[in-house]
This record gives sequence, structure tokens and C-alpha cells, in this order.
Amino acid sequence: MSTKILEQKTDCRTDTSGDLKQKIIQYYDECFIDYRLFWLDSKNLGMHYGYWDEDTKTHSESLIHMNRALSQAIDIKPGSKILDAGCGVGGSSIWLAKNFDVEVTGISLTASQVVRAKEYAKKHGVADQVDFKEADYCNTPFADESFDIVWGLESICYAVNKQDFVAEAYRLLRKGGQIVVADGFANKTEFTPEEWKYIVAFLDGCVLPNFATVTEFQNAMENCQFNEINYRDITKETLPSSEILYKKSKQTYPIERMLRWLKIRTASQTANYYAAESQYQIFKQGLAGYGIFSGTK
Repeated sequence: MSTKILEQKTDCRTDTSGDLKQKIIQYYDECFIDYRLFWLDSKNLGMHYGYWDEDTKTHSESLIHMNRALSQAIDIKPGSKILDAGCGVGGSSIWLAKNFDVEVTGISLTASQVVRAKEYAKKHGVADQVDFKEADYCNTPFADESFDIVWGLESICYAVNKQDFVAEAYRLLRKGGQIVVADGFANKTEFTPEEWKYIVAFLDGCVLPNFATVTEFQNAMENCQFNEINYRDITKETLPSSEILYKKSKQTYPIERMLRWLKIRTASQTANYYAAESQYQIFKQGLAGYGIFSGTK
């Protein structure tokens, strides 16, 4: 039985034709309706897995508590300037502005996310503390040492080479500045064909080029000279979100099938649906875990 290799610095999706960045933009443009209907709400604005601890009672709370988990991994001081790298529709940026006396710049490749983030910031009354721009977090337009914190919540997985992001974060941070990243990390790099079926369905559905192992990401941070590197595995606290996503995909299967037959759903939306199924198998079979990295410049 031949094994399949999950390679860092390589786009491991089934179809790698076309520009990856444009495919990511298309994915978020077309699939926002799925996130809005089945995941985020106007309070949490979260497009990530939730963090479930003894205080968590609802899915909506879990998305907010993931922000809290990241904030507890670093030291956020009043007046800090924070870069929210891959900000989505502004959930973390807005939460940080509302809970800490900080200034946040959120960046995304997707213009529609930037527009929505600005609208949400106004509704939450923090438009004077946050700003949103279209930018690539591996190659930003900001000057050296512009930020005290670089924050990446379930977004750095979109970098083909994770070290490109880590190096840019190091450049952007002031001395003593901190990086915090929460994401899924592969537990191995070689997979059986049956395991790879779930891995590649997830990569294809979410337009992810690959995802790193914990060791690979730690090596990237060490190579870029970060100190005080810490990793906390929070797979157990994340699993309830994975199960919710899986159950919602099963519950909506008849609707998904009908809309696909009517050609109302796009190819991106259909692939996203199957990613919701495959991600559960990936966690359940221990093919990947979830955790928080932090480090200091």
C-alpha cells in the first residue's frame, strides 16, 4: 500500500491550477453564506473552531472563548498595537478592541471581508480602534517593528510556506513583541490512501495548500529567531466544535443534495460541505490536532 505525503512548502490540493490567492478569495466570497447561516453570529463574528471549557455553554460562546484562549497565551498591555493576520470579518480584532485598550489592524486577502469587517466594527462601536486592509500577511506593506503583537487565529494554514509568515511577523514586531497562532497541525506527514481521502477533501474544500506539523511550525519559529516558544495542545477543547460542524453537515445533506442538483450551489460551496465532513474524521482518527503557539522577539 503506497503512502501519501503531506509536504510543507507544497500545494497538496487535488487541483493546483490557477492562482492560489484568487482561489482563496473566491472560496470566502462564495462560502460566506455558509459561515453566516451555520456558524458565526453578530456577537462572535468567528470563522474558526471554538474553545470549550467548563465556562462554555453554547457554540457562540465557544467562538468568543477561543479569542480568550489566545489572549491568555500572551501578555496584552494597554496601548498595544496588534496585527490580526487573516482577520476574516473582524471578529478577533473587534473582540480585542472591546476587551483591551489596544489598537488593531486586521488584514485579509478578501475585499468583501474587509468591507464586512469595517461595517461590523461600526456596529460594535470600535471603528476608532480598529482598521482593516487588503494585504497578504506574508508580504505586508507595513514598516519594520510596527506592532507589539501579531495574532493569527486559524488563518496561517493558508500560507504555502509557514516560515514566510513567521519571518514577516518577526520583521513587523518590535523587540519584546509577541506572536500567537492557533491552528490545526498534522500529527504526521505520511498517510494511507484511506486517511489521505479525508486530508485532501479537507484541503480541497477549504482551499488549504497544506498544514504543518507541530515540529515543522516550531522549527519555523526557531529559524526566525523567536524566543520563549510555547505550544499548548487544545485538541480536546476544540473537538466539540468539530462534532457540531459534522452534525450540521449531516443534517443539511438533503438540502445540499437538492441545491446541488438544481445547480444553485457552486463547486466551492459543495467542496466546503464535504470539508465539514472530512475535518471530523481527521480529528477523530488522530490525523491532526489543534493548538496554540506563542513566542517572543
